[in-house]
Amino acid sequence: MGQNPMTKVQPPLLEMRAISKHFPGVQALHQVNLVLYPGEVLALMGENGAGKSTLMKVLVGAYQPSEGQIFIDGQQVRMKDPRAARALGIHLIYQEPNLAQHMSVQENIFLGAEKTQWGLLNASEMRKTTLRVLQEVGATFGPETLVRNLSRAEGQLVEIARALAFKPRVLVLDEPTSALSETESQRLFEIIKILRQQGIGIVYISHRMSEVYALADRVSVLRNGVLIGTLQRGPEDPSRSPVDPRRAGINAEKLVQMMLGQSLQDFQKAPPPPAHRPVVLELLGVTDGKKIKPTSLSLRQGEIVGLAGLVGSGRTELARLIAGVQPLKAGKVFLDGQLLDLHSPRDGVRAGMVYVPEDRVSEGLFTRMTVAENIAIGVLDKHTRLGLLNFPEVARQVKNTVTHLNIKLSTLGTAVEKLSGGNQQKLLLARYLSLKPKVLLLDEPTTGIDVSAKLDLYRTLSRLASEGMTILYITSETPELVQIADRVLVLREGELVGEIDPARGESLTHEHIMEFATGLKAFTAEDWKKRHQL
Repeated sequence: MGQNPMTKVQPPLLEMRAISKHFPGVQALHQVNLVLYPGEVLALMGENGAGKSTLMKVLVGAYQPSEGQIFIDGQQVRMKDPRAARALGIHLIYQEPNLAQHMSVQENIFLGAEKTQWGLLNASEMRKTTLRVLQEVGATFGPETLVRNLSRAEGQLVEIARALAFKPRVLVLDEPTSALSETESQRLFEIIKILRQQGIGIVYISHRMSEVYALADRVSVLRNGVLIGTLQRGPEDPSRSPVDPRRAGINAEKLVQMMLGQSLQDFQKAPPPPAHRPVVLELLGVTDGKKIKPTSLSLRQGEIVGLAGLVGSGRTELARLIAGVQPLKAGKVFLDGQLLDLHSPRDGVRAGMVYVPEDRVSEGLFTRMTVAENIAIGVLDKHTRLGLLNFPEVARQVKNTVTHLNIKLSTLGTAVEKLSGGNQQKLLLARYLSLKPKVLLLDEPTTGIDVSAKLDLYRTLSRLASEGMTILYITSETPELVQIADRVLVLREGELVGEIDPARGESLTHEHIMEFATGLKAFTAEDWKKRHQL
């Protein structure tokens, strides 16, 4: 990994001094100082709403600071807009890809910064650069590929490639692995190591502790717009192993305490529901005829059941089949013993089942609409009589929902795109909960949210389950399943291969989940019969 830049005597590449930012009625940042050295990876952590994104938007000129100064190589600079920041070699890659869907990869990379020669577009030079940066990020698509044909993870790779095309000096990565597979994430980490060796300073925003352990030289923590402190990697820990968090300087206990003043251990999982609770959701031989093999399972009232598996195992595809998002090729879905005729998500909603998608921006929320409008849109039918909408009742439900889920915002008229990732996730959940479902299908609900938001989510789901709601919780983060699930089902290559149920005396651990997920263990048809008498 090279020498820790903090062991050398050298001037900072970037300094942000006493940065403050005021919005109407909100003090977003207060006297924040940040220092970045050449060839350093500085992790920036804090709960959603702590000020991380605001601070970085000040850095790249998207926001102007109310107070404070920015220095590059010891010289004070003014970032009047993002173009000025890019001219100084400062690039910010946002958590959600910001790409022109109808344009090619190459056109997106050079959009607004096209290379010319003699007044004409230099297409050959742009193609050469595009091929180089796509190779650097390990992309399997080409310059002419239309962005609309790419997955969300591939779109993130285009964003990273776009920054690399212009030789950044400072690269800010905002939750860059939130949409990447394990293989793609490891490729990104290799790119970061190379950039670090080239002297590029990297600000890495992430809620994933293992990534911070593996990459960061220092970690700065914000809380409520204030810099709480900075931890530095000890010289005796050059390996950056993500396995052992007990390291000098940087460790999980310190970081969580700095971010929250509390620990994830403060959450206590509720006891599982009694075994005699009725079955609410039942699948018999459900398949799409492609990826998902005939699948049978049952969920009882008040259960939180985890659905685990490696990337590509079919977790999302199965959930979308259950909810009616994708058509069934064969099989039956029962809710409260009634056979469902599923042709669309609306059919599932009418029966009392909702699916909350992973991609909250493109599939779940209307980001240009307000918080109130996003919640209200799901309950208009419920509060309409004889063609007239009961506005006071809608307003009351919107306000109660925001309070109930602790969504942090200045007003109900706040645009969704202005919310932090954690608050967007709470809003998405609020919108679906307003439908009063019996069954809740959650797909990667903690993607891009912080420790505090996770605690809020865990507590909300635990409360909903205790009130009788049945929850299928899909995630690639096995520690979450251990933390919240009553039992866990495991998929591999579209097939249900195992179950871990503590009520049967089985130990619910990361290791046991991965044994099924990686193929070390698998139930036979006879095993399933013995367990559930199907």
